[in-house]
Amino acid sequence: QVQLVESGGGLVQPGGSLRLSCTASGIAFSNFAMGWYRQAPGQQRELVATITTRGTTNYGDSVKGRFTISRDNARNTVYLQMNSLKPEDTAVYYCNARLLSFSAWGQGTQVTVSS
Repeated sequence: QVQLVESGGGLVQPGGSLRLSCTASGIAFSNFAMGWYRQAPGQQRELVATITTRGTTNYGDSVKGRFTISRDNARNTVYLQMNSLKPEDTAVYYCNARLLSFSAWGQGTQVTVSS
């Protein structure tokens, strides 16, 4: 049974930082590309960042230079370091694991950026 569990969300002031974590179970984690996506109310889910099995990263345009994705295969965990947060970063953040045609999602963690 595949399970992705996100943590680290919360309320932060503009300009602040948060680090999200996603721990996977039920998969051979090192074989999977991992990603973070987000969905704000009334909007479509969008790409935040992805990381391949080899560590190659890709970022959405709106977060480039502010967010960093990384992975620790020994801990079956992918991280999203978010700096210089803006109110428009407010959304539910979802973790994704992907291998060929297989894709799994976490339940999401809320990030709210507000003063």
